[in-house]
Amino acid sequence: MNKIEAAQTVIETITAMAQEQKPLMLRVVPKDKVTFWSHYPPKDARDADCKSRWYYHVHAAGSRDEDEHGHFHLFLHRTQLPEGLEPKVWPPQGEDAKAHVTHLIGLSIDTVGIPRAWFTVNRYVTNEFLYPADVMIDHLEDFNVDKTQEDGLVNRFVTAMVALYREEIADLLRQRDAKQEELEALHGEKGYEKESGVEVLSQIPIDLDAKISSLDWPEEELA
Repeated sequence: MNKIEAAQTVIETITAMAQEQKPLMLRVVPKDKVTFWSHYPPKDARDADCKSRWYYHVHAAGSRDEDEHGHFHLFLHRTQLPEGLEPKVWPPQGEDAKAHVTHLIGLSIDTVGIPRAWFTVNRYVTNEFLYPADVMIDHLEDFNVDKTQEDGLVNRFVTAMVALYREEIADLLRQRDAKQEELEALHGEKGYEKESGVEVLSQIPIDLDAKISSLDWPEEELA
């Protein structure tokens, strides 16, 4: 998916959600009661073909920004990376870890269902198999969650957002690695764990209108 196609998909899915008067978060979390910190869906949304996945969750008030409703965590499955490639840092459980995934990026959503920020997190937050930024960047195009069992508009929106913001995500992953090197120098192996005291490693705000306007749209699309 190129950037123009990705932008079109983002516009189409957000417009469809608005027309149905059902914002993104109500397509993911229960309408009546949201349990803080829980995964939605409970066993994550997993693509039937490539095994990329996402889950959404909501932090308790006081542990999230005031204008954030919740955020997505987006993952590649280890099978989407070259066979035999060793992670830089393993989960404490090693090969017995529950989910064989590597965290790609976090996507923060505001209180009306519009993306507000991208961010990366320390390894312990998602208990991932951590691979270097260059590996993740090489496989950004492999992220696809169009075929999970969850809401189709949400699936397509998430896939398209990653395709639209590949360069920004690549920069955030490089910043993540630089910050992790600092933490490792200070704390050793604990630099990747909760003992480091650092959860978010890099972050940028999202201005979706500005991003879409910056693209080199074909003339027929502007007519």
